[in-house]
Amino acid sequence: MIDVAQLLQACRDANLRVATAESCTAGMVAAALTDIAGSSDVFERGFVTYTNLAKVEMLGVREATLAAVGAVSEEVAREMALGALVNSDAQLTVSVTGIAGPGGPEFKPEGRVCFGIATQNGCDTETVEFGALGRTEVRKAARNHALALLLNVACAK
Repeated sequence: MIDVAQLLQACRDANLRVATAESCTAGMVAAALTDIAGSSDVFERGFVTYTNLAKVEMLGVREATLAAVGAVSEEVAREMALGALVNSDAQLTVSVTGIAGPGGPEFKPEGRVCFGIATQNGCDTETVEFGALGRTEVRKAARNHALALLLNVACAK
């Protein structure tokens, strides 16, 4: 796992507050950030939006996007990350939406996770195929990847 203390310090150094928008990880990224004492000067808030309705109501994800491409998509990851930015006092947000398992539809297999990373300068997205590692391991891998994305942006500032 990434050195979360290093991530928090990089955010402090860059004067960045962080918010998370999580679906399949259900708050694991936020929990990792707040496991470190003193993280409240960096961590602003977390959105756990497990259902599509929660994504719409809490983050402003468009129902049309969900209908067109489904929750596990870079488009939804983008809208989640941008929604967290708009609905918080953070300058850096990360979103996670995926299929942790067991199983998944043929066109969206277990282990597919989409991420968004947003700042005031825009939002980047990516999809990672972790494979059928099992629910627990996919969720851990997604958490770790989200933390790495945050660290990469914070260190670049």
